[in-house]
Amino acid sequence: MTQYRFITRTRKGKWYDRLADAQAFAQRIGAGFLDARGRFVAYRGTVMEMREKPRTA
Repeated sequence: MTQYRFITRTRKGKWYDRLADAQAFAQRIGAGFLDARGRFVAYRGTVMEMREKPRTA
């Protein structure tokens, strides 16, 4: 399963299982915001990272 997070120049967001969740919480770290239509708008310099969810034993 793929996980997502947003990174700014000075902060890193938490990893989320759904892209929509990562986008919704991105404003907390100053990575972007959801516009009036619910679309994500990233601020300049914001990077989205993706990884495969680590398996637990």
